[in-house]
Amino acid sequence: MAAEVLVIVGLGGMGQAVMRRSGAGRKVLLADFNEELLETVAAGALGDGYDVVTQRVDVSSRDSVAALAASAAELGAVTQVVHTAGLSPVQAPVEAIWKVDLIGAALVLEEFEKVIAPGGAGVVISSMSAYMSGGSIPADVLASLATVPVDDLHLIPFIGGIDNPGYAYLVAKRANQVRVQAASIRWGARGARVNSISPGIISTPMGQQELAGESGAHMRAMIEASGTGRVGTPGDIANAVAFLLGSDASFITGVDLLVDGGAVAGLDTGQRQQVAG
Repeated sequence: MAAEVLVIVGLGGMGQAVMRRSGAGRKVLLADFNEELLETVAAGALGDGYDVVTQRVDVSSRDSVAALAASAAELGAVTQVVHTAGLSPVQAPVEAIWKVDLIGAALVLEEFEKVIAPGGAGVVISSMSAYMSGGSIPADVLASLATVPVDDLHLIPFIGGIDNPGYAYLVAKRANQVRVQAASIRWGARGARVNSISPGIISTPMGQQELAGESGAHMRAMIEASGTGRVGTPGDIANAVAFLLGSDASFITGVDLLVDGGAVAGLDTGQRQQVAG
């Protein structure tokens, strides 16, 4: 019987949790820019009984992403694709955020559209920060972010005028959401689905860096004001990914699932109370 292939792009805390949650019984193609991390994660996964192979990928390079998609198709029926690779504002300057968070996600959507199997599904990791744009991204810019060819994304004038890494990250993650919406039509023509997930504050190495950075106090305040009152775990995201990849979500495509423990709801409620008061 032909193997069903799960592709995981990005092996941070969320990517590894997705592998553990959804990888059993499938051929798993693990991809990351960091070859040492690839080797370490693969060795642990093989020891735990997962059937994994690895491939280094630079998500900012079309050729690299296309090669990854081709390798996945050679392994079997590509039924699940999860893109978690990303850089946070404390990790990288604006240009790197555009390359990885904006261009990278768009390339993965486009190249894996060519190989996703009928009945397959994809998930792109966005961020709750996309819910905090406050209308600062004009409608025509959102339309461009959703629809212009990947190779022209960096030419959008609005993009060129951003020099703050935090705002670049927000815009890139909002772009992930609208590009998933647009891609869902094309993936649907192949009999497949694709959605995005916007994690809140998650206890991954990236999340811990954010908590220790300039915005840490604000993030901790958001956690305290949220309905759950806790930081999220990689497992929380992996569970949401498994739902969107599975048959229970067969009527769900082109949407974003906010998995933030109620942080955005708490922030919005607090702002509305201030206005009402």
